[in-house]
Amino acid sequence: MRGAAKHDDKKRDARTRARKTMMSLAVGGVALATVAACGQTAGGSGEQNAEGLTEVTVTLNWVPYGEHAPFYYGVAEGIFEDEGIDLTIQPGNGSGNTVQQVAQRNTDFGWADTPPLANGISSGMPVRSVGVFLQTGPSSVEFFDDQGITEPADLVGKTVGGTPGDAMYGTFPAWLEINGVNPDDVTVVNVDAAGKIAALIEGKVDAIQGFYHDQAATIENQTGKEVSALPFAEFGMNMLGTGLLANEATIESDPELVQAMVRATSKSFLAASEDQDAAVAAMAADAEQAPDEEVLAAQLEATIGLLNLEAAPAPGVNTEQQWTDTLTFLTENTEFEGEPTPDAYWDATFGEDL
Repeated sequence: MRGAAKHDDKKRDARTRARKTMMSLAVGGVALATVAACGQTAGGSGEQNAEGLTEVTVTLNWVPYGEHAPFYYGVAEGIFEDEGIDLTIQPGNGSGNTVQQVAQRNTDFGWADTPPLANGISSGMPVRSVGVFLQTGPSSVEFFDDQGITEPADLVGKTVGGTPGDAMYGTFPAWLEINGVNPDDVTVVNVDAAGKIAALIEGKVDAIQGFYHDQAATIENQTGKEVSALPFAEFGMNMLGTGLLANEATIESDPELVQAMVRATSKSFLAASEDQDAAVAAMAADAEQAPDEEVLAAQLEATIGLLNLEAAPAPGVNTEQQWTDTLTFLTENTEFEGEPTPDAYWDATFGEDL
């Protein structure tokens, strides 16, 4: 599979509205631990601003990249404002950390990958998914075209960089076995998450485990070389990807706010899919630490392809079978200790009226 294709560099004037951006990357550090201990909530605690909008924070799974453009577009187009929300978008430091911040009520909502969310809930964190948007998982093995890799069997004898503790690392051996490859025939090199791209570029590994909709465009931009990927989903293993989550206390005490947030996010993703150039322009104008617009455009295009818009009634609407399949796979093939019962991890009610 060819890596994400590059858009022509079309630029439009960004539609900007007032929005606060909180860029603290210490979301997992001592400061937030102190806040949690004091029983306070960082960011928008449901209070109303001078315009009567409810102040709300959403913490991403990582620093901003193209997958997040719909949030910025939704703010710029007034979609969140129309739902009564003054949204502050915060960078994240990994899905697992984002789940923890929602559990500690240091942020109102989180944007995180489903396997780390399921692990957090099974360990006792009081959070729930209120809708997964990437219904085709982006997990993959990525490599330069000159490696000549076209199927999992071609990984035999290769070195693959992976990060211990993340979902791809845990499911990689099972994915190989599904495709008739003995995991012992593929060498996995432990690499820090922030160093995987560099390891591939510098030739320290032949391939890396990663999200192709994000990293492929970044690697191509940095090297000028074509990148291809073997998506897990195209080779026998699809699990739900990233989506919106909330604390159980928020769901119970303010379901109207949760519904408004889900509705605005769904509308924003649909709007971004219909005008990707405008969504990229909005994010480029308003997001700090964002990639170049060319990279953003490629990342967003790949993201839209993972939303399953042809089958889902609306972005973020899931089925019980999707959740059962994901949880069953985790139970049977990883160290996940939870039960494959969707309602323990996902509140379906917020997608019913989308």
